Amino acid sequence: MESSDDYSSSRVPMSARGSLFAISLIRIGAMTSLGQFMVGATLGHSMTFGQALLATFIGSLLLEIVSLGLGIAGAREGLSTSLLARWCGFGRVGSILVGVVIAISLLGWFGVQNAMFAKSLNYASGGVLGFGLASCIAGATLSLLVAFGFRALGWTAKIAVPLFFGVVLWSLYSIVAHPTAAELFPATPLGTALTLGAGASAVAGGYIAGALVTPDLTRYCRSVSDAVWVTLASLVVGEFIVNTIAILIAHALQTDDVVTILTQTSGWVGLLTVILATIKINDFNLYSSSLAMVTSLEGLFDKRISRVMLTLVLGAIGTLLSVLGILDRFIDFLIVLGVIFPPIAGVMLVDYFVLKTHRQALDESRALGLLPAATVNIGWPALCCCAFGAAVGLLLNHGIASLNSLVAAASAYWLVGLARQRFMTMERA
Repeated sequence: MESSDDYSSSRVPMSARGSLFAISLIRIGAMTSLGQFMVGATLGHSMTFGQALLATFIGSLLLEIVSLGLGIAGAREGLSTSLLARWCGFGRVGSILVGVVIAISLLGWFGVQNAMFAKSLNYASGGVLGFGLASCIAGATLSLLVAFGFRALGWTAKIAVPLFFGVVLWSLYSIVAHPTAAELFPATPLGTALTLGAGASAVAGGYIAGALVTPDLTRYCRSVSDAVWVTLASLVVGEFIVNTIAILIAHALQTDDVVTILTQTSGWVGLLTVILATIKINDFNLYSSSLAMVTSLEGLFDKRISRVMLTLVLGAIGTLLSVLGILDRFIDFLIVLGVIFPPIAGVMLVDYFVLKTHRQALDESRALGLLPAATVNIGWPALCCCAFGAAVGLLLNHGIASLNSLVAAASAYWLVGLARQRFMTMERA
């Protein structure tokens, strides 16, 4: 995994695969982020303890279905999500569009995390800066750093991850050790109440983009069983442990404001943790978003795009989202993500494991260490079924929106696939 070749347009050979332990650490590190803590705190402030845990379980189950299925495919084929999507229904252009959707979601996350950064700066200045100016300063600074000095941001991850764990565990200890710890389980929500379906969709939306790109990591797994363990271990630590801790702390402090939570329990160390954690997350969000957009735009228009200029433009858009109040619509943002992304995963899973449209070509080329020689230009059935699934998730008011969108898209694509196979069989007869 240390090779300079990231195998972005080829299979990862067995000689370049990594150990189960190393890959698991990367995945766990990605899931145990400030964003995940924000999801748990939001649930804890808007649901009873039991409801929040049940929502976490249901949302996590959906994430595991997506992560496990795509992770196995990625490990078996040695392909990234964008390449896998080409031969899982979407075709060349369709897979590029999937990349664009992922890039846009990362831009939304940049806006959310930049708002957290701005709140921390405003708090540190004693309110002198104001949220709007603090957002502009935070967004502009990070955009310039990512555009011109991405490597210089590497130190933040080395400090932020252990510091975040330490502060969160200290916050939990300081609350649980309090004589009133038994009162952490109130019967009614402390904030605006969330339904079980909305809570589960929010949990799913909190990491659904990460679940969709699971093959980007598991393609480095040496076996399918390694991919299974990677997804399970990260789910337990990233979803259940971090979410449960955040739920408890939010109940105790009666707020879902992460800046307030960490500064009340850990003082300036907690504030520094929020700042470093948002820098760590947002350098990834903006860098990955700009990289995906450059790749997609160049693939669509066959023209060279400046990543530096696009990074600055995307950073400005993300900063504008912060100023406009995307953090205040955090739950809505998560629910939208939790409805749009599951259909993409559902189509890919059905195509790869059930219909096996391109499995013969994948198997034959895998034996040679190559990619299939041909692919469709654009998979209209896959795109249409994704749109149908997302519409069902957004418009159907019953059940869990994320699950509804996944099942609707997967079922529609399965039926369309069966009809196409039957039609082709009749033509040959």
